[in-house]
This record gives sequence, C-alpha cells and structure tokens, in this order.
Amino acid sequence: MLDLLGESGPFAQLIDGFQPRPQQQAMLQAVLETLQTQATAVIEAGTGVGKTFAYLAPALLCNERVIVSTGSKTLQDQLYHKDLPVVRKALKSGVKTALLKGRANYLCLHRMKITQSEGRLPDKKSVVWLRRIGDWSGLTRTGDVSELSAVPRDADIWLRVTSTTENCIGAECPDYQDCFVVKARRAAQEADIVVVNHHLFFADLAIKEEGFGELLPLAAVVVLDEAHQLPEIASSFFSDTFSSRKLQDWKRDTLLEVLASASDMPNLRDELDVLEKAVLDLRLAMDTPGQRAPWLRIRNKPAIIEHLQTLTDSMDTLAALLEHAAERSKGLQASHVRLLEQQACLQRLQNPPPDTVQWFETFTRGFALTSTPLDVAVPFKKCMAELPCSWIMTSATLAVGPSFDHFNKRMGLEDVTTLQLDSPFDYWHNSLLYLPAGLPEPQDRDFVSALVEAAIPVINACGGRTFMLFTSYRALNEAAELLQDSIDFPLLIQGELPPRDMIDRFRELGNAVLLGTASFWEGVDVRGEALSCVIIDKLPFAAPNDPVMEARLDSIRQRGGNPFAEYQIPQAVITLKQGVGRLIRDQQDRGVLMICDIRLRTRSYGKIFLDSLPRMPRTQKLEIVERFFAGNLNETAST
Repeated sequence: MLDLLGESGPFAQLIDGFQPRPQQQAMLQAVLETLQTQATAVIEAGTGVGKTFAYLAPALLCNERVIVSTGSKTLQDQLYHKDLPVVRKALKSGVKTALLKGRANYLCLHRMKITQSEGRLPDKKSVVWLRRIGDWSGLTRTGDVSELSAVPRDADIWLRVTSTTENCIGAECPDYQDCFVVKARRAAQEADIVVVNHHLFFADLAIKEEGFGELLPLAAVVVLDEAHQLPEIASSFFSDTFSSRKLQDWKRDTLLEVLASASDMPNLRDELDVLEKAVLDLRLAMDTPGQRAPWLRIRNKPAIIEHLQTLTDSMDTLAALLEHAAERSKGLQASHVRLLEQQACLQRLQNPPPDTVQWFETFTRGFALTSTPLDVAVPFKKCMAELPCSWIMTSATLAVGPSFDHFNKRMGLEDVTTLQLDSPFDYWHNSLLYLPAGLPEPQDRDFVSALVEAAIPVINACGGRTFMLFTSYRALNEAAELLQDSIDFPLLIQGELPPRDMIDRFRELGNAVLLGTASFWEGVDVRGEALSCVIIDKLPFAAPNDPVMEARLDSIRQRGGNPFAEYQIPQAVITLKQGVGRLIRDQQDRGVLMICDIRLRTRSYGKIFLDSLPRMPRTQKLEIVERFFAGNLNETAST
C-alpha cells in the first residue's frame, strides 16, 4: 500500500510529471492505520501535499462503505468528476461511486410543471429561463442544476422548480418514479463511495438527532475534507431558525394548494393575507435592514410583542383551518404539517434551551430569528458515538503552531491521532514575507490610506498580478476608491462580478489586481505568474460584536477562561493561514506575501501567527521586495 504513491507506483505510471512526496506517503500511512483500528485522525496537510489521493486510495481499497465530505459543492464536483476517476483508474478499481447533494440542487419535475402551468412569472427573463429549464429537463440524466449554466444559479426561478424538505410530497408525487432526488439517493444507498458536502452531511446528522431518519448510507469510514469549516457549519445545522422567507415560501405553496383543492374556503385565502401582513409588520418593527444582534435587544419592545402576537394568532387560525382542509389533498396535508413545524420552531425560540444564544438578522424585506448552541462539541460528539466508524478529518489549516487543541476542543474530539504535514513547496527560496515598516495601527483612521500607499510600489514591482484580501467591505471599498487612479493595472473589485467570473477574468488578464473579502481567502486556486503577490490588510480577528461570537466569548469568560487567547487568536490564525495559502499553489510558483498589520511585530501574540506560517524569509525593506520581483535577490532577506 505504501508503494502506491511511490516513484514506480500506479499513480506515477498514470500521471505525467507525478512526483513522490514524503508528506503524501506519510498521510496515506496515517489514514491506513486509522482505518485498521477504527480510530479518529486529525491531519493538517499543507498546500501541495496531495491529501486527496492520500485518503482516496486507501478508501477505495478498504472494502468498506465510505462517505467523503468536502467543504463546498464546487470542491465536491471536482472531487467526484476529476480526482476520484483518476484514483479509480490508477488502482483499476471497480467500486461503485455516487455523488449526492441536497435536494435544492436537483430539478423537481412536479414543481417545474406547476410553475409552467401557472404562467405567473415576475418578468420576461424568468420566462426565458423557465423555457431553458424545460428543454434541459428532457436531456439531463441527473437533474443536477449545476449542469445548466445558461440559467444563473442565484436566479429566483430555481426556487420555483426545486423542492425543499417542507414542500416535497414524497411518494404521493405524480413524478415520484422519475424524481432526480430519489434516483440520487438510491444510487448513494447502493454505492461503496459516496461524495457529499458538509452542508448535506450535517443536515443528515441533524435529522438523525431528531430521530426522523437518515439520507446517507451507513458507512464504516467518514472522510471530512476542508475540515477547518466544520465548527461553523455544524453550528448552523445544530441551530434553530424561524424566518420570514420560510413563512413566505410556505404561504405561496399553500395558496396554490388552496386554489386547487379548497377554493370554496375564502377564509383560508383571507387568513393567508393576514399572515403575510403580520410577517411584514414584524419585519418593520425590527427597524433597519442589515442588523445582526442579540434577540434580547428587541424582543421586549412593545411593537415586537404586539406584531409577534398577531403573527402567532394568525398561525394558530391557519393551523385550525388547515386541519379541516387537510383531508382534501396530500398537498394541503403537507402544508398543515409544515405549519405545525413552524409553530413548534417559534415556540422553541421563545423558550430557548440553556447554553444557546438567540439572535436576529434583518434584510431589506425579511428577517430571521435563530437559536445557536454556544458549543457544538456535545451534539457532534453524540453523533460520532452513534456512527461507530473510522473518522478522517483533514485540511491545510487546522493547527495553531504545532497544536490541534483549538480544533479538537471545538469539535469535542478526544483520544484522536493528530498529524501535521508541512507543504512540500519550497517557500524559503520561492517566497518572501514583507512586513512594511511605518504603518499605523489597524484601528487608526488613516490605516487604509497608509496601506494603499505602501501597497502601490509593491503592485508596480509585481506588474499587477496581486490579490488584496480585506477583513471588511468598508476597508475594501475605501482601498478600491484610492487605487482607481493610482495604478495602471486592471482592477477587479468584489461585487462587480460573480466570484467565479472574477477569478476567470483575473487569470485571463494576467496582470490584474483583485480586491476581495472573506470568500477569496479560501477555496481559490490561481497557479502560475498571474498571481504573484498576496496583500493582507490586517490579522483576521472576527468582529466581537457578532451576537454568536459575543455569547461564546462571554461563556469562556464566565468559566474563568481567557476568550482572546483561547478563541479569538486561534480562529484568526487559521483564517490567516487560509489567506496565505492563496500565494504558492505549485512547485513553480513564486511570490511575495505582504501583511500590513504591525501587531505581528508589536504584540506578544504576533509570534503565534508568524510561527504558524510557512517558513519563508522576512523583510521590512521595499527594495528587497523589488529585487525579488526583478529576479536578482541573491541574498537571504533578514527580519
């Protein structure tokens, strides 16, 4: 097995230019040992280790059912359509594989037909898109909406032609035999290797927690790639959310069922209008859009109490009316059940369990009320106990320095094997860390202008080819305005194009400067000279005024801990490592990392951040950076 990834192994014979990597072989050995002992392993594998092959090869050869989960649907597709076929071919493996996504990723034939027959779409663009979806529906074998690039993935039309757990009528559906979700799940049940994403994986764990059943097949091995995302995704799926959007979707679906099967009950239609007004009134009582704050801040305001009571009364009235109408159709019966679930959710939010935080968000026309556990360790640990199998959790960014304590504590992991594998890339000779001198503190009002002034000569020396990564939209927008007339390179600003289009444009131009926030700190892969410089504005400490973050920090403080050292620093280190990981993506890449936060040198915790980065020369001198880009850096840069 250990020769699989060696210089004469099947991968070397199949892949041109394959280079054996000791780190990859060490990871394969660790995965093997974990599978043999039904243990849990947490593995940090730096950029370029090739962790996908290191866990897929033993997974395919273990003769067990395996679930592989990754961080996003994009990475899920890459894993299934690119990496897995290569490993199967190299190993001459005939194992059955399946790709499974959440139901919102599959066309619902029944809802598409209803939408087509209604003929009530908001604009001509939606009419065109519906026609394209109809044409494609007769050609697709999987119904995976990602196949149809001619309709934007964020178009509202998809909400009308895909289903949710709440509005699916299951085996009663006239299109059940042709249902793409049913086919995908059936294939997953029959497969040896099932590739999912973390959102689906945790949605299934949450369902198991509630005792309703399971979507994923029972497995002997679970591999969680991009594992650094697990604590936040787990937090969202162990949360309870009551939202205006769910209510409005329910109202729209219920109205269609009423018109079809209960048109002689005008009081039902009238009460649906009352509900819609109550939802809007409650949203208006919450004041301005864009808020994200503790629910306690507003829940006792007279206007909130009044409109929440009106909404509750309307839901009670509708529940009574639907109880009588439910026998008329399966659709009305499903609407009744969905409403009861919404009522139960609101009731739980009004009487929250201990160790949770209740918070609200406001949007232009909507709101969401959420109850989030302060700690996901307990529910996740319980779920792991119910799935006695081998667990592999891996990412390029899990450790803080040499320690995995932060990640392990957040996930409730005990008695686990940990392994830290450095990147095989030669950072020492191919990269440079620039910590410019003379910048103000990040909280200084002139920080962004000083940052831009320091960045311009670096961008010019690099010939564009730069990512500028920011921790806030405010800083990004201020920097964008300052750069508009200060550089001669194309400027790509987050929000002007979809992220994927921005990356494609960045590669095509070859000399662009891209300004991005959180979504560009990870999961972005630009190899070669097009990206030769990454500039990071400041250490990515999460905003302490976020209601969930605030509650978690208070919880640590109350038990006598130090929230800054125990939580904020480790989280920021992991996020910084993700941003730094954009720079060197293969053996030939060269580049400069510029971090503009002087706290790396002036605060004691700066050493924790620096010790967690790849080993590279450091400098505070601009001329060293210019010599690096000129290709004649003949001496090691000094600190």
